[in-house]
Amino acid sequence: MKLSQFRFKLPEELIAQFPASYPEEARMMVLHRKTGAIEHKYVKDLVEYFGENDLFIFNDTKVFPARLFGQKEKTLANIEVFLLRELNHATRYWDVIVDPARKIRVGNKLFFEEDPSIVAEVVDNTTSRGRTFRFLSDYAEYEYIERLYALGTTPLPKYIHRPMDEETFAAYNKVFRGLPVEEMDRERYQSIFARHIGAVAAPASCLHFSKQIVKRLEINGVETATLTSHVGLGNFKAIEVDDLTKHKSDSEQISLSKVLVDKVDKAHAAGAHVCAVGTEVMRALEHVVGTGGQLKPFEGWTNKFIYPPYDFTVANCFFANFYMPQSSQLMVSAAFGGYEHTMHAYEVAVEEGYRFGDYGDAMLIID
Repeated sequence: MKLSQFRFKLPEELIAQFPASYPEEARMMVLHRKTGAIEHKYVKDLVEYFGENDLFIFNDTKVFPARLFGQKEKTLANIEVFLLRELNHATRYWDVIVDPARKIRVGNKLFFEEDPSIVAEVVDNTTSRGRTFRFLSDYAEYEYIERLYALGTTPLPKYIHRPMDEETFAAYNKVFRGLPVEEMDRERYQSIFARHIGAVAAPASCLHFSKQIVKRLEINGVETATLTSHVGLGNFKAIEVDDLTKHKSDSEQISLSKVLVDKVDKAHAAGAHVCAVGTEVMRALEHVVGTGGQLKPFEGWTNKFIYPPYDFTVANCFFANFYMPQSSQLMVSAAFGGYEHTMHAYEVAVEEGYRFGDYGDAMLIID
C-alpha cells in the first residue's frame, strides 16, 4: 500500500488539546470489522461488549518528563532537549534530540536555569537532530535522575500547542477547576497501569481507562493483563516514503511475561475476546508470536511495522484512539479493521466531530 492512501482531511479544531473531564466520558466509536457497521457510544459502555473469560491487554510503560529547555554556553541560545533513553547509567550518557539542531555541536555545553548544578555536554552526533549527551553533576547516582526529571516537562506531542486565549482558558478551568495545566498533564498523560518508566509518549489508548471502568469490566468476568512497550518518539515521526514496504520503524523496548502468555492461552482456549489496547500492545504481541501462532515470554526490542493487509494472530479485538493522517498508528487500525471499513469510519468520525490525537476519543474494533 501507499502512504497517500492514508491521507484524510482533519480539521485542526478536532485535534484534542485537553483530555475529557473523566476518562470514561470520552466518546467511543464501535466498528464491526466484518460488516463495517458503526455504533456511537462512550468508553463507559465497554461493559456492554465484554464478559466472562474475555481479556484486555494494557501497556504498563510509564512516561517520564522528557522535554527540557536549556541554554547554550556563551551564546545563551535557548535549546529544546528531548530525552529519548539513558544509554549508560554509570557514565550518565543519554540519547537525545535537540532543537534547533544546527546550533548544537560536539563539545558544546548546555546549562539549565532551574538547576545550574546540572550541565549537559554534547559528546556525539547520532542523526540530523540526534545527539549523545553526558550529564555532569555532583549529585549522587539516583538523586541526579530525580533532579534531571524535575527539570523536565510532560512530553506532549507537538500537535498539542494550546493557544490559551481567554475563551480556551475559561473552558479549561470549567472542566479542571483551576488545576495548573502542567499538573493536569503530569496526571492525565499517564495511564493508571504505569509501572515501568521508559516512555517518551503515553500509550494513549490506555489513558481512557479509569479504576472504575476496569473494576466494572472485572465484575463482568473480564480478565486483565499487561505488557511493557516503551513508546518512543518514532510514533510521531512522519513516514517519508510513499511505498510502505520501504519504511523502517524505530525500535522500541518490549517485555512480555509468562503470566500474560498464560492468560492469552486461557482466553484463546475459551474462544473469548483478546483485546489489545493500543497500537504498541498490538505490535508487541505480533512481534513475539511464533510461526505456530503461540505467544511466548520475551524481553528485547521490536521495530515491527504493521500496515494493510495483515493477518493478526493474537488479538481478535482492538481498542484504539483516533490517529493522525498518514500515521503508523492509523495503519495498524486499518490493518485490523480492514482498510475500507476503517477509512470510512474515520470519515464518519470527522463528520460527527470525534476528537483526534492522544487526548482524543476512542475506537473499538470488534467482530
